[in-house]
Amino acid sequence: MAEASSPSSALRKLANLYGVELSYVDAAHERRFASSEGVLAALKALGAPITAEGDVANAVVERQRELWLQMIEPVAVAWDGVAPAIEVRLPVSAKGTLHIEMMLETGETTRWNADISRLRVTDRAEIAGDYYVARTLVLKPKRLPEAYHRLSVRLGRRTAEALVISAPTKCYAGEGEPAWGVFLPLYALQSERSWGSGDFSDLASLAAWTAELGGETVSTLPLFAQFLDQPFVPSPYSPASRLFWNEFYLDVSASPDLASSREAQRIVASAAFRRDVETLRREKTVDYKKGMALKRRVLEPLAKACFDSPERMKALRKFVRERPAVEDYARFRAVVERRRESWQSWPERLRDGQISDRDYDDASRRYHLYVQFLAHEQLAALQKNADADGVRLYFDLPLGVHSDGYDVWRERDEFAMQMNGGAPPDTFFTLGQDWGFPPMHPENMRRSGYRYYRAIVGNLLRYGRVLRMDHVMGLHHLYCVPRGMDARHGVYVRFPADEMYAILSLESHRHKAIIVGEDLGTVPPYVHTAMTRHAVHRTYVVQYEAAPGWEDPLPEPRPLSVAAMNTHDMPPFAAYWQSLDTEDRLDLGLLSGEQASAERERMAKTRAAVVRELRRRKLLGRKVPTLEEVLRAALLALGETKAHVVLTNLEDLWCETLPQNVPGTTEERVNWRRKARYTLEEMKTLPQVTDTLRALDLARGRRVASKRK
Repeated sequence: MAEASSPSSALRKLANLYGVELSYVDAAHERRFASSEGVLAALKALGAPITAEGDVANAVVERQRELWLQMIEPVAVAWDGVAPAIEVRLPVSAKGTLHIEMMLETGETTRWNADISRLRVTDRAEIAGDYYVARTLVLKPKRLPEAYHRLSVRLGRRTAEALVISAPTKCYAGEGEPAWGVFLPLYALQSERSWGSGDFSDLASLAAWTAELGGETVSTLPLFAQFLDQPFVPSPYSPASRLFWNEFYLDVSASPDLASSREAQRIVASAAFRRDVETLRREKTVDYKKGMALKRRVLEPLAKACFDSPERMKALRKFVRERPAVEDYARFRAVVERRRESWQSWPERLRDGQISDRDYDDASRRYHLYVQFLAHEQLAALQKNADADGVRLYFDLPLGVHSDGYDVWRERDEFAMQMNGGAPPDTFFTLGQDWGFPPMHPENMRRSGYRYYRAIVGNLLRYGRVLRMDHVMGLHHLYCVPRGMDARHGVYVRFPADEMYAILSLESHRHKAIIVGEDLGTVPPYVHTAMTRHAVHRTYVVQYEAAPGWEDPLPEPRPLSVAAMNTHDMPPFAAYWQSLDTEDRLDLGLLSGEQASAERERMAKTRAAVVRELRRRKLLGRKVPTLEEVLRAALLALGETKAHVVLTNLEDLWCETLPQNVPGTTEERVNWRRKARYTLEEMKTLPQVTDTLRALDLARGRRVASKRK
């Protein structure tokens, strides 16, 4: 945010009416103020009828009138099934009887009437000579089952509807027994049988092996659909859709259609194809374009075989009936492939979602329909086997979605299209960050009854048993940068946190899934308070928590937390411990020489304090421990804490020093492409991997035994 003079009272009022915050407290605990230009642009992006500051006063009146003409709020929450009181806003002259209908998700309906004059008045307003009054309506029944219900209120010819979310206050939190698990990006997990990068079968093998060692959680990066041709966007945090899956991770050889497709068999058996696979396997980084092209060569004839098989078509039609949006998605991707341009450049008819059969190649549509069907089959089998082994699949929900993707095209009203999500300036990114994707539109989400938000959460929890919410602060407010401005002119926009927590809680109980919030960095205290109130797991990371102080260099994680040594956006433990990340940031120009010296000094003190603490806990012995010994001791120290789940990055176990992603870089570093140093088969034979995981299992077991005593 840029420094600005005090905004006018009218601008402050309009900003509040649209949920735009005029200031915030930064990481240095200093208050920063938004620029008038940024505030005005953000308000316009959210729908305010303004072009300049002179329009603000009239816009305030229009907004107030709009809100008072909204008879009831579009969403209400019934915490723990207790029906909420609803505020009904009416002109002061309104008389007569309200006709109310509550339809439960099951279809059961309760109807009743209420005399307006008998409803308690809770608020009044005068807007440009018009007078309004708010009255309280008590709902029936007073207890609501956990589900999504519909409320309808009618007065004369006026009707208003609302979604009523009946949800437990606290999310599902599991059985509470200490658990541990492993993390590795799926693209990095290669095996002797996969085609140069990990696939769903590799993830299943990793889950089974983890279960054998006593682990209960397997975590990876987002697996959603991506653009891997034109455009080419390999970041898993900029998916083409959060409703559909990435066919790059399909195990093509496991398709049931392979047995009936001679063409696919011929391709796979050819010497040229085998050479291409071997070339991909030898490369140290994932070649998404070549790998996807290789898989598609086989998937296309498999799709044809599926469409030619009455039995397979019966299963595919059932899949489409259960997820009708998949047909729409397949048509969208087929149009993208024909036109090879962003939907934002399409003719108006196509931009507005009116696709005809003439706009795409049907083989392309069938391909995209088929790969989603196959992804569903493989993910469902993966989830079923993991459940049987007692392993929870830990999936990640990205904060945003690519602006050229299906979700933004089809659900355009759900997004604030004239802004991008981002972050304000800080010591690391002095100009702030613009992440390039449109944020959700908080008001339009409510008007649609959170249709899209519920769909993306439910889609992920259909297969996963742990859901990580990327940037959990976004449930409360999100830094938004108006298009055409730099990130210093961004503003924070408030979101309806209670309603979003209610959806997470309800869905978590429906799927018996744990919700984890990524709450690293500068997070306001009220976010942590809300996470505790709703039993959303906190994120604990040693690299954030380890301190140079001698009293508490390794603070204890909270019981309701997922603890780890690092994240995908951080250096592996070996690089962190040796300050290699400091040297890399210096080389990239992200740190000055003075800042780098201060970082080295701070890290030296941190190392000394952590080693001393690990010795105190009798996890380290020798005076000068090796890197491997410190890693193992620190991981076991985590294992003996109260944290619900301890995750270990598999790459840490062989002291990898190269990161998977370096924030603030694109082509400067190899991001989202680096394979693990060892195959899955090799990992299973490495003593530093298997012995450490068994020791972690024992440490977690000691925690269980300690609790039982």
